[in-house]
Amino acid sequence: MSFKLGLNGVQEVLVLALMLVFVFAVFYSEIELAYKIGIAVLVFSIIFLTSMASQAMKQEEQKKRLGRD
Repeated sequence: MSFKLGLNGVQEVLVLALMLVFVFAVFYSEIELAYKIGIAVLVFSIIFLTSMASQAMKQEEQKKRLGRD
């Protein structure tokens, strides 16, 4: 199972765990709406930055491989 985020297996499991924590924090807790919005922004920005960093590392790895050949 892959989300096509460009992540390896461990990173995908951590992203899934983060999504699960997000769902429980937002839907099953009695915290204020402002905190729920803050949690949502934080979770989605972490997921976005993780996928961007992974893609950047893969591109750098490809550049190194092409440069050697």
